[in-house]
Amino acid sequence: MSLYGMMRTGVSGMNAQANRLSTVADNIANASTTGYKRSKTEFSSLLMSNMPNSYNSGGVNTTVMNTISQQGLLQYTTSASDLAVKGDGFFVVQNANGQTYLTRAGAFVPNAEGELVNAAGFKLMAYSYANGDPAATANGTAGLETVVIRDDELSADPSTIGLFKAKLPADAAPLPALTNAAGAQYTAKSSLVVYDNVGREVLVDVYFTKTADNTWDMQIYDQSLATPGTTFPYSAGPLATQTLTFDPANGSITNAPPEISFTVPGGQPFTMDLSQMSELGGEYTVLDAKANGNPPSPIDQIVIDGDGTIFAQYANGSLKPLYKIPLADVASPDRLTVLPGNVYSANQDSGDLQVGFAQTASLGTIVSGALENSNVDIAEELTTMIESQRTYTANSKVFQTGSDLMDVLVNLKR
Repeated sequence: MSLYGMMRTGVSGMNAQANRLSTVADNIANASTTGYKRSKTEFSSLLMSNMPNSYNSGGVNTTVMNTISQQGLLQYTTSASDLAVKGDGFFVVQNANGQTYLTRAGAFVPNAEGELVNAAGFKLMAYSYANGDPAATANGTAGLETVVIRDDELSADPSTIGLFKAKLPADAAPLPALTNAAGAQYTAKSSLVVYDNVGREVLVDVYFTKTADNTWDMQIYDQSLATPGTTFPYSAGPLATQTLTFDPANGSITNAPPEISFTVPGGQPFTMDLSQMSELGGEYTVLDAKANGNPPSPIDQIVIDGDGTIFAQYANGSLKPLYKIPLADVASPDRLTVLPGNVYSANQDSGDLQVGFAQTASLGTIVSGALENSNVDIAEELTTMIESQRTYTANSKVFQTGSDLMDVLVNLKR
């Protein structure tokens, strides 16, 4: 019986080393696969019941483990749609049948329909900004849709919000409040570009008039209604007026709320943030002035922020948020089910799927223009291969020895 056990144990050892060599072969073959996580074979002893005066050899069991939670090195590229996760999170992707999976392989490029797909053909999923600022579905993938980027379509967005940041001169002489009349006097003037409903540029003139200490009159006019060759009088009154007051101790604005609102001619209601206005010594200086919206233009390029927001940047430099990429995680990533195409699915051992946005908890940051290399160490794999080869040979010697002894036993009667 012990000879049969000896041969069976040798076969068990050879089979275990064959499994180990299989994982080594996969690791070496995928050493250059983006986002690939190396596999390793773990051994556990298999013991047989034994009598006091005899020994029955057992064998060895193998369990294949995946180092999915181990971060690979980042390799930077020149493509903004190449994405990597610096942290524990996974991208959520979808196959052609609509099934969702997790992956760290972020080499995404647009296909013929403009969908971002990786090298294995899986589509990147994200939340759309079409219905406002998105929120993640914490315990599932509901609400996600395929990211579609098309640069052959014109897009025009009306202006709705803006910012005006300027330093008003504290030493300016007070004047009467501005009136829409020829020869009107004011302290300072600027112009701002906003966009109407069809993306046409609308220039508005912004006037500031100091009327008393720490008090200013602000008025906004439609420039197209100005008198030709000059400004005042405009053919219609101001679009909006506001009285600004400042703290004499530090020059900060004290309005509540610090903003001014008007309707863009031919466009939408527009609110301008004035919270960063100040009254200080020196000349009138505009520090920042901007408004959202854009004229009809194709997408010039895609910009992806660290929190996963995908922006369309147009030829005029304006940005429009399109999607927000979520990241997913499970309690035990190394227990995820590994599937073809370098993707994973959650199971009972890995724990339930949790979805959130980058830069929150331990999900990590999304890095645009980078790819995560495999976490395979070629030198380590070659060492493991040599070790497994020798161990396999040793186990084969055990089997061969058992076979030779069995021949001797069978031939005893001759």
